[in-house]
Amino acid sequence: MEKKKYFVNIGTREISVNHDANNDDFIIYANDEEIVLLREVFDEVYNADMRSFFRSHTPFKPYHQDADNDEFDEGMNTVFQKLYEYGDDMTRENIRSMDVLEDLED
Repeated sequence: MEKKKYFVNIGTREISVNHDANNDDFIIYANDEEIVLLREVFDEVYNADMRSFFRSHTPFKPYHQDADNDEFDEGMNTVFQKLYEYGDDMTRENIRSMDVLEDLED
C-alpha cells in the first residue's frame, strides 16, 4: 500500500494531507490503513478526555486513581508511538526531544 504525506496536530487531533498554518506539528508518511488506526486512537483519546473532564468535577477522586485518566495517558502514549513509527526524521527527533516515550528504536 502506498504511503502518503500527512500533517498532524495533536492538540486538534487533525490528520491532513493539506498543510495549513497550524497543522504541521508532526509530519508522517502512512498508508490508508495506518491513518485509520491513528484516527481510531485519536478518537479513543478524545473520548477518555471527555470522560475525565466530567469526572474532574467529582472532587474526592484523585487523578491517579481514575481509569479514564489512565486510558487518556495510554492513548497519548500510543499516539506518540505511532507518530514516531510513521514520522519523518524531524518528527522522530521532536518526539525524542520531548522524552515522552521509553526505549525508542529507529
